[in-house]
Amino acid sequence: MNTTAQVLEKNRNRILELWMQNQLSEASLRDDLMTSEELQRQSQDMLDALLRAISKENYGNIYAQEFEQVTDTLRDISITRARQGFSPRETGAYVLSLKKALSEILVEERAEDPTTLYKELIAINNLLDNLSIVTFETFIKGREEVILRQTDEISEISTPVIRVWDGILALPIIGTLDSARTQIVMENLLQEIVNTGSNIAILDISGVPAVDSLVAQHLIKTVSATRLMGAECIISGIRAEIAQTIVHLGIDLSNIKTKASLASALQLAFSMTNLEVRRSEKKLGLNFSR
Repeated sequence: MNTTAQVLEKNRNRILELWMQNQLSEASLRDDLMTSEELQRQSQDMLDALLRAISKENYGNIYAQEFEQVTDTLRDISITRARQGFSPRETGAYVLSLKKALSEILVEERAEDPTTLYKELIAINNLLDNLSIVTFETFIKGREEVILRQTDEISEISTPVIRVWDGILALPIIGTLDSARTQIVMENLLQEIVNTGSNIAILDISGVPAVDSLVAQHLIKTVSATRLMGAECIISGIRAEIAQTIVHLGIDLSNIKTKASLASALQLAFSMTNLEVRRSEKKLGLNFSR
């Protein structure tokens, strides 16, 4: 009697055909993210690696050397799909649809030997279930990497340091300040102070929804770091409710220059640098003079 591996190897083309049919019939298939030709190539590579691995009749240990190419192929596919935007269901269906195809072939080939069929189905199901776990673990890791990268990109975008005038920088902060984001704010601001030689930095918190004791401490740390670099810091965007919260919390900002609006902060910065802003006699434009 042929072994399970021999039966499956003999039906290689039929398995691939059934597997592709199962995948293409999935309602959740994302043809906008992957072409059928690419899916065919991935499935062919995966099936070839799997049939080579089980040729040694090992169905229980996917961490054995013969399964190295199988697990590597699965991990590559899973992490690629995570980055492309596939859902967990779509990625899991890739392996589960293969299990269905293998089971169909075994049922056809072992129809007259139910005892052998039962044993083979148990072995194949356990093997593909273990491979499914590898798929989901890798997919989750890939999605976490995507989320972390996007978080870093959003943090960079949401903390731009703007050079508003010679020696004057502005950093509008949008959203809540936490320890990690405060570190990014500090690094960006201090680096720009070094790059431009600026001596005044405006932290605008108009876009910060609420200020609690933790946010206030983060702001104070940023101001202290700025002063250590030889620059003066102005905090703008102190709304009425934020002022009340700061007073209620007993936070002392008396040694920090604060303004209600960015315009007021800019006016203060100009006066600190002996820069006078006045309207021109012409219809349009402003004159700046020292």
